[in-house]
Amino acid sequence: MKRSWPATILAFVMALIGIVLTIGGAWLASLGGSLYYFIAGISMLVSAWLLFKGRLLGGWIYLGLFVLSAVWGFAEARGNAWAMVPWLVAPLVLLIAVLLVMPTMSVAANRWKFAGGGIALGVIFVAASFALLGAGGDQVIAALPAQSSPGMNDPSGFATGADWQAYGGTNAAWRYTPLTQITPDNVGKLRKVWEVHTGGMPTSPDYAKLYGTENTPLKVGNLLYTCTAKNVIVALDAATGKPQWRVDPHVPDAWIPYTTACRGVAYYKVPGAAANSLCASRIIEGTLDSRLIAVDALTGKPCTDFNGTGQQDTKIGMGWVPPGSASINSAPTIVRGILVVPHQILDGQCRCAPSGVIQGFDAKTGKLAWAWDMMHPDWTGYPPKGQVWARGTPNSWATSAGDEKLGLVYLPIGNMADDYISAGRTPQANQYASSLVAIDVTTGKPRWDFQTVSKDVWDYDIGSQPSLVDYHGTPALLVPSKQGDLYVLDRATGKPLTPVGSIAAPLGGVEPMERAARQIVSLWHTLRKPDLVESDMWGMSPIDQMVCRIQYRQADYRGFYTPPRPDKFTVQYPGYNGGSDWGSVSVDPVRGVIIANYNDMPNYVRLVPREAANRQHIVPRFATSEPPSKPHEIDPQWGVPYAVKVDAGWRMPFTKLMCKRPPYGGIRAIDLATGRTLWDRPFGTARENGPFNVPTMLPFAIGTPNNGGAVTTASGLVFIAAATDGLIRAIDERSGKVLWSVPLPAGGQATPIVYQQDGREFLVIFAGGHHFMETPMGDSVIAYALPR
Repeated sequence: MKRSWPATILAFVMALIGIVLTIGGAWLASLGGSLYYFIAGISMLVSAWLLFKGRLLGGWIYLGLFVLSAVWGFAEARGNAWAMVPWLVAPLVLLIAVLLVMPTMSVAANRWKFAGGGIALGVIFVAASFALLGAGGDQVIAALPAQSSPGMNDPSGFATGADWQAYGGTNAAWRYTPLTQITPDNVGKLRKVWEVHTGGMPTSPDYAKLYGTENTPLKVGNLLYTCTAKNVIVALDAATGKPQWRVDPHVPDAWIPYTTACRGVAYYKVPGAAANSLCASRIIEGTLDSRLIAVDALTGKPCTDFNGTGQQDTKIGMGWVPPGSASINSAPTIVRGILVVPHQILDGQCRCAPSGVIQGFDAKTGKLAWAWDMMHPDWTGYPPKGQVWARGTPNSWATSAGDEKLGLVYLPIGNMADDYISAGRTPQANQYASSLVAIDVTTGKPRWDFQTVSKDVWDYDIGSQPSLVDYHGTPALLVPSKQGDLYVLDRATGKPLTPVGSIAAPLGGVEPMERAARQIVSLWHTLRKPDLVESDMWGMSPIDQMVCRIQYRQADYRGFYTPPRPDKFTVQYPGYNGGSDWGSVSVDPVRGVIIANYNDMPNYVRLVPREAANRQHIVPRFATSEPPSKPHEIDPQWGVPYAVKVDAGWRMPFTKLMCKRPPYGGIRAIDLATGRTLWDRPFGTARENGPFNVPTMLPFAIGTPNNGGAVTTASGLVFIAAATDGLIRAIDERSGKVLWSVPLPAGGQATPIVYQQDGREFLVIFAGGHHFMETPMGDSVIAYALPR
């Protein structure tokens, strides 16, 4: 019979795929990996040859390979439907092509009926496989307690409900409201009632690429307060969104650090001040160029009793501070009239970075009350003449919490700027880095500290705001970590109230004498998943899945805390985005439930010797004229022998898909009394995600990366955006099921708030997007409410 040209063309395609799989499969097998890809490659080559020769056996061989792939993938999926994508989707497309060309090679009377039936069976088989496995990752483990606590004590002196007076609702940082107007039964009727574009964006296109406002507004009285990417403070009418006033501190673009983050502003009411006097109540903001701005809460006029100008420069005493190297991106915390101000010190640049000094300013006068420089603990104010606060010390960039009764502020401390090398750090840095430190606001001295990782070389800052809780009658502090561990500490002493243990940590790396043989872990609760295995690798097809498996086998990965090294990549899991990050957790103080959204992604890390980095002109931001928005795969880490290359999320360069299979993020309910998981679900859909960064618009829960926090209501709802799918949603606190969701005009990488105005309950979020999360940029403050 005549040659079938469709079969010939398909044979060439299959031969190319077979060659790649055979070579790559042999390579993977030589590294100790799966034999499947080598077997599949040989089978594809045989099938291609037979199809080229016009023999139907070639089609039957591929059909057998498809069945083998499905069975093999099913065995490795471990109940995760998304894990079946590379095993079934691309192979099914090829199977359909094979079934379509087989009739062109046959003289049978019903050859096209065979092809159609085969395609239908193949599609049904794939659909059934996904249905059998389900979404993957859903766990409903126990019923939510109706009420496990009579109500916790909030020592801040104010409450949520009508208002939202601090970043976490109050200084207790519960992210909870007692409001009940919006319920699980009526939440589906929520509608957008107003949207305001705040503006206040960077003017330079290069700096605009660093967008990511991360803002949580405040609501006090009739006004809503927000800040924009460039620190413009905007006051809106809380009921209508109508702008009331705005204050622009004119932050230069050059001072934008890694992200244009203005997570929030602080509200302060001056004790004893006449109600109608100027600045009796005030809004205080920290800016990206490290100033404090104090304005009247009702009018926006400068508070001239605050340092005489309404402004205070917090860089005084730091010495040389290159633009962008020190910023205030989180709202200051006010305890007993002291404005506690930490700074974000730009990561990865230089061990010579500005100081991570913690400062306390009088919230009325703006004068420095104290400063804590861990290298100069005897200094109580500004440095002596001719000296500066110690450079390069660990900094605190996340939002702190405060206890008005104890007079303590609880500071999440980060790492040094050279995150991935610990040799040469001072004893003080080794003591306080990646710790939670309680500072006495009266003296500015540490009361206690609790460290979550020893000699951190994984960028495991504490990035979450801690929450003040009651734990079996003891005033306690809930501390989430990037590693995924949750600790409960005595607020007064820092002693753990829940079990804490240690695990054996991998040794070696570039500085083996620096590595601790054991690292602390929480034995009470962790958001961390089990260690990665080769079958956790993923892709859109068997080929990119195989490439990720090869990368996995080539890397050094010996589990949690594998140290970085220069001779090969290492896998860091979880990556530096968490676990829990700046979105923190929400606490229902009545039911005694923690709501924690979390990330579940690895990083692919390699140290770069200084000589190699110099050849590539990898230098700190202050030593180059290139815009900071230019993508750099390598951070310079000047001052230590190695730069570092970090592939955050560990993605394939071509498809942009992550090498680890989904989910990449989840949301979990935890019983505070016991640490028991109540439910755990993948968080975020695939609608705005896909290969080559092309949205698939699939509404299925895949579990996306997420940044931003949740708000819990007394009616049993959890409001959250955070994921990369562009949705804000309401989740049933009891079951974890999504009850309502609507798309946002930009990424929702921020924490929403809930308040009441004129008898109406409002849900408000700042939709600004985020460059790191690759969500669309925006400047919208949006309010949702039930119809009147």
